[in-house]
Amino acid sequence: MSVIKGILIMKKQELTIEGMTCGHCVIAVKQSLGMVPNVTVESVGIGKAVVQYDENIVKAEDLVRAVEDAGYTITPEV
Repeated sequence: MSVIKGILIMKKQELTIEGMTCGHCVIAVKQSLGMVPNVTVESVGIGKAVVQYDENIVKAEDLVRAVEDAGYTITPEV
């Protein structure tokens, strides 16, 4: 799904994340995804996150790396 934000077309992506079990996990993933330039974090819950990003700038690998840096895994990978 794409959402128009200003004049950019942003891709909305739901990520399934393994290994999250508590509120600390949610905070860690939200902070890590939030540090990726040109990514807007809509929501993060145990086992999932919803983000918007410009596909022309942000690559799927950037999202995977951010989640892995927080200590978790995206499944299936985006």
